[in-house]
Amino acid sequence: MRAPSVNGVIYWTVGKGLFASITHGVVNIKDYGRERVPRDGGAVLAVNHAAWIDVPLIGTVCPRRIVFLAKAEAHAVPGLGPLIRSFGTLSVRRGESDRDAVRLAREAVRNNSLLGIFVEGTRQRSGEPGKAMPGAAMIAIAEGVPVVPAAIYGSHLWTPTNRAPISVAWGEPMRFEHLPRNSKGYKAATAEIEAEIRRLWGFLGEMHRLGRPEGAPPRRATLPSHAG
Repeated sequence: MRAPSVNGVIYWTVGKGLFASITHGVVNIKDYGRERVPRDGGAVLAVNHAAWIDVPLIGTVCPRRIVFLAKAEAHAVPGLGPLIRSFGTLSVRRGESDRDAVRLAREAVRNNSLLGIFVEGTRQRSGEPGKAMPGAAMIAIAEGVPVVPAAIYGSHLWTPTNRAPISVAWGEPMRFEHLPRNSKGYKAATAEIEAEIRRLWGFLGEMHRLGRPEGAPPRRATLPSHAG
């Protein structure tokens, strides 16, 4: 049996142990549809991003380890950089072609990791999901793995003093084998991912309006076959 990696040991002890306990202590978290997250195999987690708390939040409620893509600037911060790298976080240079980041991201899902991508590429301070970038779709299509969409609601309102409630909704895995491995296919898949994240976010808005009762995100409508 293969010994666990150093990154894996640190993640489950420090990340899922210490940091998850702290996150639960300072954030009123509720999530819906966690059972939809595949427990093994390569996949891309595509999620919206509104505040810095999103990173520990999604890592806390996800039932499996996430290998995140994070901006290169975060890796350069003393203390923070070594910490996130110890969790297996990959570096990406925003606003430019980063072939090394793409290669490492593809290797991650090829090695059966869950690759976490905040699809807008930067925080949306209004809290509403923004325009999705094609990275998640490109990696998923190139490697033939599913995309797990997820939405975070309310994190833009949270502060250490008001501790506004935050919720997460997990969508059903999305597959794009029917789409070509080119810019046209990436664009089409990205539009589907963006629409699904917005739909999950809307569901969470309704759950917050109702006081966050128990429930499950509605399933996606069955799409027509793309067979020729």
